[in-house]
Amino acid sequence: MPATPTPTVLTARALLLDMDGTLVNSDAVVERIWRRWAERHGLDGDEVMKVVHGRQGHASMAVLLPDRPVEQNLADNARMLAEETADTDGVVEIPGARAFLAALEGLPHALVTSADVALSTARMNAAGLPLPAVRITAESVGASKPDPEGFLKGAAELGVEPADCVVFEDSGAGISAGRSAGMTVVGVGPRAVSHEPDVAVRDLTQVRVEATADGTIRLLVG
Repeated sequence: MPATPTPTVLTARALLLDMDGTLVNSDAVVERIWRRWAERHGLDGDEVMKVVHGRQGHASMAVLLPDRPVEQNLADNARMLAEETADTDGVVEIPGARAFLAALEGLPHALVTSADVALSTARMNAAGLPLPAVRITAESVGASKPDPEGFLKGAAELGVEPADCVVFEDSGAGISAGRSAGMTVVGVGPRAVSHEPDVAVRDLTQVRVEATADGTIRLLVG
């Protein structure tokens, strides 16, 4: 019988959690909406899907249609957000997410997502997950992931130094943002592995949370 791998032990004073691909599996909706968008603009759907995960919609559009005016991207993004918020078919929790969030009750943590308030609320509700009390959404920041602004704001809201935070992320943009913020990054799911997070897990069933006497959070990962 093969030996059971020894979990990686991480300590933190706060956890910062991405939503899509980390707590919530919304891939079915994202695929539907963005492949339709790609078709409308004569772009290759597979290439578009390589860009959109983790970023705000207008930031993805700026990468994919670099010559298009910002105002047009913002208007297009508003329409896309409305479509995504209305479409929750197939939105489910990432395995282990409900238990993971329950274990964090009373411990410092925040949601840091590229979705806006309406979309993040709709997706968390559709997946049957509670919304963390502290939430950094698209409205909270001036720059999308991979810029670290969202994670730095999350740390500031919780009153914790960036180096004392652990980020949970699935996308290349999000992992880069967490790394740029000076935080330890746990990659969740298959997308994360190629972006070299500090440690990677299949899903949140591979994460155990322990509160310690000195107020730090101990994570057993893997």
